[in-house]
Amino acid sequence: MSGRGHRPVRHGDLGRSPLGDGLPRAGDPDAIRRQHLLRVRGRSVAWIPPLLVLVSILLVDWYTGGEFRTVSWIVLVPGIAAAICGVRGTAVFAVLGLATYVLADHAWPRQYQTGLPDFILVGVGGALAVLACAVRVRGERRMLHMRDVAETTRRTLLRPLPPGWGGLDHAAVYLAADAVARVGGDFYDIQPGPHGTRALVGDVQGKGLGAVEAAAALLGTFREAGYHERELATVAARLETRIHRHGLHLAALDPEDDDRIDRFATAVLLSFPTAEPDTVEVVNFGHEPPLVVGPFGVRSLPPGRGLPLGLGELAHMDGPPPTLRITLAPGETLLVVTDGVTEARDGAGVFYPLKSRVTDGVSADPRLAEPSRLVAYVRDGTLRHSGGHLADDTTIFAVRRM
Repeated sequence: MSGRGHRPVRHGDLGRSPLGDGLPRAGDPDAIRRQHLLRVRGRSVAWIPPLLVLVSILLVDWYTGGEFRTVSWIVLVPGIAAAICGVRGTAVFAVLGLATYVLADHAWPRQYQTGLPDFILVGVGGALAVLACAVRVRGERRMLHMRDVAETTRRTLLRPLPPGWGGLDHAAVYLAADAVARVGGDFYDIQPGPHGTRALVGDVQGKGLGAVEAAAALLGTFREAGYHERELATVAARLETRIHRHGLHLAALDPEDDDRIDRFATAVLLSFPTAEPDTVEVVNFGHEPPLVVGPFGVRSLPPGRGLPLGLGELAHMDGPPPTLRITLAPGETLLVVTDGVTEARDGAGVFYPLKSRVTDGVSADPRLAEPSRLVAYVRDGTLRHSGGHLADDTTIFAVRRM
């Protein structure tokens, strides 16, 4: 992650982090990792392991006595190729193994030849290896296609944010608990506009496609209302209306699907007014209160009195939650996290103590208040606390004026 930018990091792969922290990660998908490991300077070397096994079998067979024949072990060669080579490569090793078996077997006196039974074994083993390789390659191609679809969905939902976007120094990390889906119900965005720069961070209740749909609906409304509306309260009202309309649409599609119809979202809506450089406006929809992190300490904002988006109408609330106006000193950063951080547990079931850990970190290094450092610190601490196993999607978002 750059010092003044944003690069989402996914927990599903948890490969090598851009921050280079060295923490353990659940590696890339097997197909991707294998492709990387079996290439040298861009050239595939997947053929080397099965070839070495074939040569080793021939050498062992040659230097052992006639009573201890190992040539039938050649059936292992196409099996190894099926796991790491393509279909053509596996077929080549199946044919090569069969031909090698015939030559090696006939090089011995008749009484030591293994004959037709092992010939059939090597031939059938090679054919099955080619078939298994074809199935494996098809599965890998499908997995890569689904990975591309998921990545496109993620980039659409959590669009990349340029460094300094809207005059804000910002950083964010998204850790997907689902290694396959790679995207969930957490959402965030920054929207510059004529009335200042607005930011939104939230978490849709539940998982799966329904949560992604709700997050996309809210982000679409935020990007329009956050730009056009003068008052932050109006943006908040538009978000409440959008989640309600989204529920009505789902009810019309499937009246029996209560889980998707009654979906709600906690969120924090921020505004950085152009005319007031030291002021931030905050509307909290039932979300964990943001932390204000500065070089000289950490403080929590007051808990919001608003209900989550989607529940306001059920509670007959008159209008959006109240707008809180706060003053940030130079160097102070707003830190907003989803419950993937606050509900991360260690082996003893203890929740991650976010505020105390951030306080300790800032005390040791005041530069930790910088958004990129702060996000990296919280991410590392959360993963270390949970042993790299998060039960929920996790977003860590930090922002301050440049």
